[in-house]
Amino acid sequence: MNRFFPFIQWITTYKKSYVAKDLIAGFTVGIVLVPQAMAYAMIAGLPPVYGLYAAFLPVLTYVFLGTSRKIGVGPVAMDSLLVAAGLGTLSIAGPEQYIAMVAVLAFLVGAMQMVLGLLRMGFLVNFLSKPVISGFTSGAAIIIMLSQLKHLLGTGSSSNSSTFHILLMDAYSNLFEINSYSLGIGVAGILLILVFKKWNRRLPGILIVVVLAMVAVYALKLDDYGVALVGTVPSGLPNFVMPNLQWDSLEKLWPIALALALVGYLEAISIGKALEVQSGAETIEPNQELLALGSSNIIGSFFQAYPVTASFSRSAINQQSGAKTNLAGLYSVILVVLTLLFLTPIFQFLPNAALASIIMVSVFSLIDVSYAKKLWDNRRDEFVVLLITFLSTLFLGIKEGIFIGMLSSLLLMVYRTSKPHFAVLGNVRNTDYYKNIERFGDEITSREDLLIVRFDAQLYFGNSTFFKNQLLKEVHKKGGALKGVVLNAEAINYIDSTAAAMLTKTIQVIHDMGVQFYIAGAIGPTRDIIFSSGIINELNRAYLFVKTKEAVAFYDNPKAVSEVSSRIAYENRCKKKTMQGSKV
Repeated sequence: MNRFFPFIQWITTYKKSYVAKDLIAGFTVGIVLVPQAMAYAMIAGLPPVYGLYAAFLPVLTYVFLGTSRKIGVGPVAMDSLLVAAGLGTLSIAGPEQYIAMVAVLAFLVGAMQMVLGLLRMGFLVNFLSKPVISGFTSGAAIIIMLSQLKHLLGTGSSSNSSTFHILLMDAYSNLFEINSYSLGIGVAGILLILVFKKWNRRLPGILIVVVLAMVAVYALKLDDYGVALVGTVPSGLPNFVMPNLQWDSLEKLWPIALALALVGYLEAISIGKALEVQSGAETIEPNQELLALGSSNIIGSFFQAYPVTASFSRSAINQQSGAKTNLAGLYSVILVVLTLLFLTPIFQFLPNAALASIIMVSVFSLIDVSYAKKLWDNRRDEFVVLLITFLSTLFLGIKEGIFIGMLSSLLLMVYRTSKPHFAVLGNVRNTDYYKNIERFGDEITSREDLLIVRFDAQLYFGNSTFFKNQLLKEVHKKGGALKGVVLNAEAINYIDSTAAAMLTKTIQVIHDMGVQFYIAGAIGPTRDIIFSSGIINELNRAYLFVKTKEAVAFYDNPKAVSEVSSRIAYENRCKKKTMQGSKV
């Protein structure tokens, strides 16, 4: 029960001193959540009230099933843009069908997260490397900001594109239609939020901007001057509506649903882990988080919500406000419910420009220039991955940016493993250490008759040819004086069948040259493969050693190796199985 319902763990140890802290944190987050949810619904191409629906039952579900006690779940800018980008490419007739497709998408996202959680597949998120995440989030943040220009400028553009150049061209083509009142509200909103953030982060700057904007519209009747308003927001709680799960819809939506499922999970885990580092309390269980987010999205889909995950900004507010448990999320939900029941009439005076200012300030922090600069200075190859992801997200689209980024990251990994570090070693004077001759230079004593090499990766089909070429290249450099080759295999944790065949053949080639071959430092699993693959038949078991110095000592004097060392070097599973079989 504790595993599937994590709330049991914290509710049974709940202290009275937590009540006030959770209450303050919950209502503080709720104050931000209400206007943010409405703003993010606009990004997703939905009426603002659907953001409040997404901030209701999905958040309540996470309270009981989530393992993080700090993150704030609900609608977020990134997922909202993914929803708009994914559905914008489909032929959807009218807003009603669009809303119905969003519900199907939320169900599909939740179902995928649930399946991944049940199969214990939380590790899949590891394939989204940090350069990919940074490039994607920075690109998506710029797209989100540009998508709000039409509301900030009051141009009323109908473009739903999610690509940089089209959004920029669209904004340029509508420059002469700018509504100065909308622009003034938007710019004032941005400046006020930034001022409140710098002056006192505890003040609800977003809420103050919303209230001031509505008062200004009502008092000055700015809607008569062409200022676009949110308009009538339906009051009442969302109705139960069964998602229309037709095969045609599922077939069209599964790629964007998969992207949303993985990105949403990644956001929740990364935010939760970051907050855990700050608080010192570790409660997140990755696979249970998949189940929690999946359940939240599935339940939300039956009540007209769109996909949700953890929010960067609201999670930070939750932490700073002193939240102790998930009960803070329940108090946020109470505020959302009160808004849906009693406060929606006042939002008809809320200008779209004010919501645009909230969105722009919220997502600007996602643009991480410092990390890109750090990679440029230290890891140029990873900077290239970040840049490819960033540009793909900007110019090709959100989904394309994610998948191209992942592919680039995997290709970089394959490239690195295909040409890993290959070092020639020498003895550090007056020690038993054998180190890279290029790093230690004059401190190394090298021998013409002996070549010692180290390969710092597993041996597999992708790098077996590279290994063979590098080894034979060093062998030929030594010339006729060479009498022995020692392979330091400490870093080789696996040898596949292709590499095993290559190594056997290479040892044979070296033997044909009249040069002896030795292996030192092979760990247990590697020794098992050396014996089971037949490498040992060409190598001779007497030439396996625990340490490089022992291989060198044996080369100089075949009687120099101790019995204990030999026993450890020859230990392998094949030998054990043979011994067990003989006993039977």
